[in-house]
Amino acid sequence: MKRTNPPDWSSLIPVLPAEGPRPRAIYLAIRRLIESGLVPPGAKLPTTRDLSGRLGVSRLAAVTAFELLVAEGFAEARVGAGTFVAAAVPSLPAANPAEPAAEPPPGPARPFALGFTEPDRRTMASFRQLLARRLREPGPEHFRYGDLRGGLELRAAIAAYLRTARGVRCEASQILVTSGTQQALDLIMRAILLPGDAVWLEDPGYAPARAAVVNNGGRAIGVPVDAEGLDLTAAAVPAGRVRAVYVTPSHQFPLGVTMSMRRRLALLDWAARSGAWLLEDDYDSEFRYAGPPLTALQGMDGAGRVTYLGTFSKVLFPGLRVGYAVLPQELMERMLRLRAQTDRHPPSLTEGALAELLTGGHFAAHLRRTRRRCQAARDALVGALRRQLGPVLEPPGQGLHLVLPLAPPADDQAIATAAAAAGVQVQPLSPLFIDAAPRPGLVLGFSGFAPPELEAAAAVLAGVIRAAGSPLPG
Repeated sequence: MKRTNPPDWSSLIPVLPAEGPRPRAIYLAIRRLIESGLVPPGAKLPTTRDLSGRLGVSRLAAVTAFELLVAEGFAEARVGAGTFVAAAVPSLPAANPAEPAAEPPPGPARPFALGFTEPDRRTMASFRQLLARRLREPGPEHFRYGDLRGGLELRAAIAAYLRTARGVRCEASQILVTSGTQQALDLIMRAILLPGDAVWLEDPGYAPARAAVVNNGGRAIGVPVDAEGLDLTAAAVPAGRVRAVYVTPSHQFPLGVTMSMRRRLALLDWAARSGAWLLEDDYDSEFRYAGPPLTALQGMDGAGRVTYLGTFSKVLFPGLRVGYAVLPQELMERMLRLRAQTDRHPPSLTEGALAELLTGGHFAAHLRRTRRRCQAARDALVGALRRQLGPVLEPPGQGLHLVLPLAPPADDQAIATAAAAAGVQVQPLSPLFIDAAPRPGLVLGFSGFAPPELEAAAAVLAGVIRAAGSPLPG
């Protein structure tokens, strides 16, 4: 196969790559000449006989390439005259643009970053075996489009788990499997909001939830959070209806408080009277270190106004990309119509393996091991911060992060920037406020990091705080 052209060849004769199907290679080479303007509109192309002889390929390959050019509008065949470049063709810059810079590989996880998990070898081995068996014996569900809600096997496993572990009242038909909580939030907001509808959000609160409201035409209104959780009596009453309330009652993000029973009952009563939706995000309820997890708000709802959201990203690993929503039937029908526009169904291969992980006892054992590791990481971090900064905080009873409070006028965003330069990643608290006066603080994640790593990072962070001259609460 010739790879270069003899010196007497014209610019109409392309240089072909050494490998690959010849018709496609000829087609792409001539198309590039046309798009770059080297072969102008109306120019006559060489005959297929001449082209095949010069390139050392079969004439059929040249004929096929010309047929592709004609079919796609880059050339036109004139009976008795030959093949010519079409009069109207795309025009691309003659010079090749600079090659984009190679994307750097993801860097290592930096201490205190949120959303990290630590691989559990026994769980990963079990999951690998379950996936391998599904690949060896693939079922028919992998070769057709599935249920928009997700596979029945996984939905039934999730429903059984939630009934036992969280007191959620649900059946498999109410479960919608999603690509994480954020997809569920976006679908819900698209399903329930009209332009200008108000949504009450915890203040401070989860920034992606606020984005889901705003991006779908709603008005995000902050409701103050105190030691008992969201305080409905302090909520600003907007003009127009309040369509929904987004809450994290088991472990408020970011402050970490738990909503009291009287606040829960008041919120449920208000939702029943107003017809608003309650969106309960139970993002890390599995990680409670003192006593069993609290019963979900959804399990206390007698009016069918609570949508329950959960995820496997925190308890297994974010790369799994599996979350779920427990929906009233009214919302399910709307959300399925919306999902069908962008996403046919979740991946069936991982669904089946995850369902077996839940029902085969692997998940419960994984939770016990992971909870012990996270508690050890929490204790190491709290102990290190106390040694460095004094008795500034108590260990949280639940969750995978804690808040280190700072006293005004500390600049938590400047401290976060300086900490990043020193090699640790913290989330400033003040940007998470919506309408309330911001308070300074640092949100520190401890899951996914070993105790010695957290202790060393605590010393670095303490140095940054002292260098900034930031006062700590008394």
